[in-house]
Amino acid sequence: MYVPAHFNEERVDVLHAFMREHPFATLVTHGAAGLDANHMPFELDAASGARGVLSAHMARANPMWADVSDGDEVLAIFRAGDAYISPSWYPSKHETHKHVPTWNYMVVHAYGRIRVRDDERFVRSVLARLTRTHEAGQPVPWKMGDAPAGFIDGLLEAIVGIEIEITRLYGKFKLSQNREARDVAGAAAMLDAAGEHAIGAAMLARLRPDTAP
Repeated sequence: MYVPAHFNEERVDVLHAFMREHPFATLVTHGAAGLDANHMPFELDAASGARGVLSAHMARANPMWADVSDGDEVLAIFRAGDAYISPSWYPSKHETHKHVPTWNYMVVHAYGRIRVRDDERFVRSVLARLTRTHEAGQPVPWKMGDAPAGFIDGLLEAIVGIEIEITRLYGKFKLSQNREARDVAGAAAMLDAAGEHAIGAAMLARLRPDTAP
């Protein structure tokens, strides 16, 4: 990924926080059958390994897990919102006319070594942790014990777990950091008015170092 200095984010704690906040990622693999991409939620264990360990699960019917070998390098791409930026939203454009359209976005690329975990206990623990995390905001959180044990056991037989030990992390938060503060504020206001709140808020946060991630 090309990352100009303006948009580079290399603080591991910030990248980990981003991955937790946006856990649904694209997993890119290159196995015996060639390139493949799958989409799944990940759990991050930041305390394991040098840069953290990702865990997930997929359908046993998915050929990806059998196509890769333990130790293969893979790439998990985590992303938040993205938004088109019109040059007309920059106040300075009306003075200099030296602006062009662009696109703002936030992504984290996590490279690592994959390990297939065809292990019922591992898969059960991954499911339980993902469920606790993503049900936490519900009025009455669902838990695995709410379903019949035999039903859950059958589902567990139909899925396979994976682990990825992260070896490299790259963050690109392209939020108009290379523009004047008034241009950033102007574009952020237009995004907010259009309902693109995530990118607009992130742009404004970068103007306030004390609040920026």
